[in-house]
Amino acid sequence: MEARVQGCVTCHGRQGEGTANGYYPRIAGKPAGYLYNQLIAFRDGTRRYPPMNYLVAFLPDAYLREMAEHFSRLRPPFAPKEAVPVDASLLQRGQTLVTQGDRQKGVPACVACHGASLTGMDPGIPGLVGLRSTYIASQLTRWKVGERHAAEPDCMKRVATRLSDVDITAVSAWLAGQDPPRDPSPESANLVRMPFACGSQGAPR
Repeated sequence: MEARVQGCVTCHGRQGEGTANGYYPRIAGKPAGYLYNQLIAFRDGTRRYPPMNYLVAFLPDAYLREMAEHFSRLRPPFAPKEAVPVDASLLQRGQTLVTQGDRQKGVPACVACHGASLTGMDPGIPGLVGLRSTYIASQLTRWKVGERHAAEPDCMKRVATRLSDVDITAVSAWLAGQDPPRDPSPESANLVRMPFACGSQGAPR
């Protein structure tokens, strides 16, 4: 496995901890189903980032599944949390969206799907804790403009298209400033708690 994931750890860190600047995100401890689906998406071209597309272009499903399970089991230390220089009102807006949502906009709380401790939910919803604000903002923006997709029903597209640019900045800044929990493991699947159907919680391909 060490040889197999050499291409991964070059960017994401030896234990999948990510880079300090957040350009390459933490992948350690994320649900195996989520990691597997992302590897499949990069391989099949439905998620585009040339180095990743090239790295996994010819790898079979079983091989990618084992890689995903490997990183899902890792628990390296988190990088120090990030203090994003935004004003207090913006941070408050971010906290509200993450913990309560915005009923008027039809935006559910992030914690409803990503877990009370923001560590994700098995089998296919990633943790948000430990990610840098620039990475979170860039991914939300890609969902919003249609550059990133997930299995239908694409719940993240539904959420992101209802967020303003200010909302995205607020959510990203607040999330990046949170302390990691003692146990970063994802929560067990809980379809009842989720605000609407999400294709990411279907069985991994």
